[in-house]
Amino acid sequence: MAKKTAPHIVNTSANLLGFCLFVITSLRMNGSIIGSKIDEFTSVIAVFLVLSCLFSFFSIRSKFTPRKVKLEKIADLFFIVALIGILIIILLITLNFIQ
Repeated sequence: MAKKTAPHIVNTSANLLGFCLFVITSLRMNGSIIGSKIDEFTSVIAVFLVLSCLFSFFSIRSKFTPRKVKLEKIADLFFIVALIGILIIILLITLNFIQ
């Protein structure tokens, strides 16, 4: 039986997207951090998560198996890139490269 990862990707991407939007909103509300590098990096990661959600959703809705597999691989790629981006932000904050 084939593993279906698309539903897991869409759920996790949507949750991480909500967290990214919370971070962006929190940074925007704090007047001293407007335009910070964290804000910019988080916005880029949010875009990758939206793309991951979209491709994963299209994969779930697709009836054509080869297209379904291709869309799921694209969703995986965007999801992994977003996770690596989150890791980079965490490392930059932890190592005090970004204030």
